Formats: sequence, C-alpha cells, structure tokens
Amino acid sequence: MSALQDDALACALKTLATTEHLLVAVDFDGTLSPLVERAEDARPLPGSAAALQALAALPRTTTALISGRALDSLRVVASPGPDTLLIGSHGAETWAGTGREPLTLTGEQQSLLNTATAAVQQVVDVHPGSRVEFKPAGVVLHTRTADDDVARAAVEAARAGLADLPGLTISDGKRVLEVSVVKADKGTGLGRLRALVGATAVFFAGDDVTDEHAQRALDPQDVGVKVGDGDSAAQYRVPSPAALTAVLEELLALRSAGASA
Repeated sequence: MSALQDDALACALKTLATTEHLLVAVDFDGTLSPLVERAEDARPLPGSAAALQALAALPRTTTALISGRALDSLRVVASPGPDTLLIGSHGAETWAGTGREPLTLTGEQQSLLNTATAAVQQVVDVHPGSRVEFKPAGVVLHTRTADDDVARAAVEAARAGLADLPGLTISDGKRVLEVSVVKADKGTGLGRLRALVGATAVFFAGDDVTDEHAQRALDPQDVGVKVGDGDSAAQYRVPSPAALTAVLEELLALRSAGASA
C-alpha cells in the first residue's frame, strides 16, 4: 500500500513505473534541497539523494538533475552519481556523459555577457545583502540575504541597467534575477534528455517559476510535481522537499518491483 497522502499521485506513479524507459528528472534548489540563504550551503535531503541514486541503478531508468545552477556549482552541492545526467544554467549547459563538448560562447555572446556582468556587479556594489553569481553563459543577481526593500530596488536597478542590451534572456526566480546570453529553458533541456535516452515517460519535479517551462513540456503520459506554493502547470503538488522524498521513494519501490517481476 502506498504511503502517500495523495491517492491520485500514488495511482499516477503506479502507472508511470510500468513504462518501458523512465526518465526521472528533478530540480535541485527547493526540490531535492531545501532553500538556504547561501547557495553554496545547499545539500540534497539524504532520502531523496538515496532514492535518486537507487533509481539510476535500475534497468531502463535514467535520472537527471535540471537546475538553474551552472554545472560546476551543481556538481559541488548535489554530488550526483556517475549515471545521473545534468542540465545546468536553465538548459544552456548539458552533461550527457563523457566526451560531450562543453558550452562555448561566440565572441559576440562573450562580449554581451561581460557587459551584462558588469551591470549586475554595479547593482550589487550599492545594494547591501545582494550577491552576484557568475555562470558560463550568464550572470545571476541573488537577493535572498537582502532586506525586502533593498531586494526590490536591486532587481529594479538591474533590469534598468540591462534594458538596453539586446540578446539577453532575463527571468525572475525566488529572490533571484537570472540573466543569460543563450536562449534556453528547462523545458527545452528536458526535451533534449527525453530524446537522448529514448524515454517513453518522464517524472519531473520542481519548485520555482523557471521549472514551469519543464512542467509545460510534459506529455499526457508523464507526471509533473510542483513542490511548494504558487501557480503551476503540474498535475500534482507536495508541500516541501521533505514530502518529495516520499514521492521518490514510492516511485523507486514501484519501479523496483516491476524490474524484479
């Protein structure tokens, strides 16, 4: 019997677990890991990390992390297993195994990134509590450690400073402003992974507005889970990363039973 409180989700997982090739893709911050003030302090909940690792070891099952973090940052905090595929920088970076070429920018993109980075750095310099994160294809304004009024002012100033730079993709997250010179999102990243592994169904979980690109990319046979509050295209919802652990453990139990049948 399922330990989940949501009978509809438990039923959906039971059907999902029987698919020929399952892709289990999850966001990291706020999904596998609770949100923390300092991004470098985030770590996955042990139960979720163990379930994801065990799923990766099952036949015809692929796991993936799809994150707004740069791949180098994601590897440090998530410590993914060698069989877990990675999407970083909201889809701008992909690691699908050894031998894949890393992200490279054109000269024009690099110049644009340098200019955008300088504009965000200027904002951080005069807004206490805000921080800048550098990515291979973008720059991020973090305001989680700033007072609310300072955070709002920093975002407004950053948007104003970036307004005259064509070619940027700018999106809001939970106390972050993401800026990229590569047009990509988690939906296109998820689509690449689906095609790469030949998945016949996908499980995806995420908590932020940037995860909605992936939620909207799901097909009818897939299962999407929203972690926490807020509007979402996901069919199902759990209240917290801790609650997602139970979902992943249930999916593992169901998939394992089918693999051994």
